[in-house]
Amino acid sequence: MEKSKLLVIGKITGAHGIRGAVKIHPFAETEAFFANGRELLVRRPRTGVKAYRICRVRPHKRLLLTDLEGVCDCTAAEALAGAEIVVRRGELPGLEEGTYYWHDLYGLSVYTPQNHFLGTIEEIIATGSNDVYVVRNAGHEVLVPALATVVLDVDVAAGTMCVDLPEGL
Repeated sequence: MEKSKLLVIGKITGAHGIRGAVKIHPFAETEAFFANGRELLVRRPRTGVKAYRICRVRPHKRLLLTDLEGVCDCTAAEALAGAEIVVRRGELPGLEEGTYYWHDLYGLSVYTPQNHFLGTIEEIIATGSNDVYVVRNAGHEVLVPALATVVLDVDVAAGTMCVDLPEGL
């Protein structure tokens, strides 16, 4: 299974003010990708990917208000609404053993210790305490808590996950 080289880490939701700031909804847990002076890759369906330099960024509720070099008015900022913020896969920081990026988990085939196929991971739900993997197979859905006691093995290279479901799931 080939993974995309560009990964979505946020979305421009609209313009803010008359000077061309954009509102960004970040998906990444770290805001390091949105630091002043950093290059930001913006992908739009019709025009592709374009790089912008971040001049200024500040938090605003759950968003980031961001001034981009070359985006100088509300009209230019509004034109970017709906665009995705992407990052090259190689720019992601390394992870500790046993932790994974969500994009690496999507599409994994999920099995029980008895090698019974449950389905593939099609969705991941972030909850307050732990993530939940939504595993689907032919209309059947299983919610798998992302806990060390449940997820026994993850092999991203092989595209598999082994889970030992608690009683009742």
